[in-house]
Amino acid sequence: MANTFKLEVVTPQRRLLSLEVEEMKAPGQEGEFGVLAGHTPFLTVLKPGEIVYKSGAETGVLAVSRGYAEVLPEKTTVLVDYALPESEIDADKAKADAQAAEDALKAMTQEDPAYQMTLDRLEYANARLRVKEGLKG
Repeated sequence: MANTFKLEVVTPQRRLLSLEVEEMKAPGQEGEFGVLAGHTPFLTVLKPGEIVYKSGAETGVLAVSRGYAEVLPEKTTVLVDYALPESEIDADKAKADAQAAEDALKAMTQEDPAYQMTLDRLEYANARLRVKEGLKG
């Protein structure tokens, strides 16, 4: 079997994933990054988007909100407020959430204290839609 590492995705509500994987890609604050077994350790901020992982013949995708990733040579832990696999995503709710966030952003400036949180809500809603529709953002 190929070199693997443990990938854990954890939210305040539950441990969504704990699986041996060959690789993963995640939406880092400074851009998408990939991880393989034996990766150099680092800690990074995640922005809302999709985590893609490969375990054997299976490729999985999760929509994730803002959070953190700790990468170690044998384990990567992702801590986010929200994460959902395609099977748990309600497309209608994601569309409504995206529309509500877009409407709220129209009434704000970038200096507004709630601007970044609202933008994150929009990006997470769009990530859920991409995952549900099988698209990679």
